[in-house]
Amino acid sequence: MTAPDAGRGIGNGERAAEITTTFVGLPRDSFRILHVSTGNVCRSPITERLTRHLVTDRLGAFLGGGLVVESAGTWGHEGAPMEANAEAVLADFGADASGFVGRELLDEHVIRADLVLTATRDHRAQVISMGHSAGLRTFTLKEFTRLVRAIDPATLPPTSDGVVVRARALVRAAAALRGWLLAPTAEADEVYDPYGAPLPFFQSIGDEIHEALDPVVTALTGVPARM
Repeated sequence: MTAPDAGRGIGNGERAAEITTTFVGLPRDSFRILHVSTGNVCRSPITERLTRHLVTDRLGAFLGGGLVVESAGTWGHEGAPMEANAEAVLADFGADASGFVGRELLDEHVIRADLVLTATRDHRAQVISMGHSAGLRTFTLKEFTRLVRAIDPATLPPTSDGVVVRARALVRAAAALRGWLLAPTAEADEVYDPYGAPLPFFQSIGDEIHEALDPVVTALTGVPARM
């Protein structure tokens, strides 16, 4: 699989090597979820690792293997570690924060993604402006949650068809509803940036993200959260 050179200082050979490395060991039939924020050191790392944690908790590592979850930032701190307070938030949820490295959002990330979930409306607009027919598969996280809550699970493929088939159907259903279920306020679809804030604010943002992700993961996997 190849992607056009976005002209960001990476040669064609290096870009091809990067893409090849990314795909090593992934399931042949997979569904890629891309979480996007600004620096890729706070909100999107929390969302990425929480998504992985929740999916594994519902399906186990093997059955959830068809879902590939990653993140990037529109002004990504390339190579930077996750913020310490973001790691603390993930630890509170029992999620793994190890080995994270920040990335700048590139064209190939959007090209490969089956679903892009952004922290804010501005991030959503930036992803869509990159092209690659991203409009129908790009939502803010809270927007996608609102749409998912309105979808009757009985209209989705059964879990026996596999998580990838179900996930693709979920995105199509959400895109079809978008014009009918608008946000009650402009701020309702925003996850605010905790960068530089004290731990309690990070924890409140982590709670917001967890609350938004729970119904999404339930819809994706067909398995509700454990009580």
